[in-house]
Amino acid sequence: MPRKFFQRIMPDHEAIKNSRSLKVFGKLLHDANLWHLNRRSASGAFAIGLFCAFIPVPFQMLLAAAAAIPFRVNLPLSIALVWVSNPITMPPLFYLCYMAGTWMIGAPSQPFHFELSWQWLGDSITTIGPAFLLGCLVLGTIASFISYFVVRLLWRQSVVSAWRARAHRLKRK
Repeated sequence: MPRKFFQRIMPDHEAIKNSRSLKVFGKLLHDANLWHLNRRSASGAFAIGLFCAFIPVPFQMLLAAAAAIPFRVNLPLSIALVWVSNPITMPPLFYLCYMAGTWMIGAPSQPFHFELSWQWLGDSITTIGPAFLLGCLVLGTIASFISYFVVRLLWRQSVVSAWRARAHRLKRK
């Protein structure tokens, strides 16, 4: 059941192989393990994809692909999960990271008003940057671990229930 669900929502692997932004990886994309979908590859892809979603950079999909290749987890799933932090969810997600970071550091949260300028960016990196980056790292790690174990557990439960249903059907015959 989980395999069919994930295969239905995943993009075509040929389209990903031919993506211009992923041409950097060249022949590494031809490893068959990057395209298999099993409990190990799906849980690893969730962990990598959600961790990369918390990294505040504009090339998160490239980072997810770069991490999925050496860990040999499902590449399309890890790239797709980066979109948890999309333009709609990014402000509340990163605000949560900032608040968690200020709580961990023990510093009071500082009000800030966003301006699209290099001056504002330079000033905010020194004031809110450490708390924000720490919050991103910690919450990304937590989301990664939780998603890894939840996917493994749900996959296992799905397989066990399918086996039980099969045994029950065979028993009735």
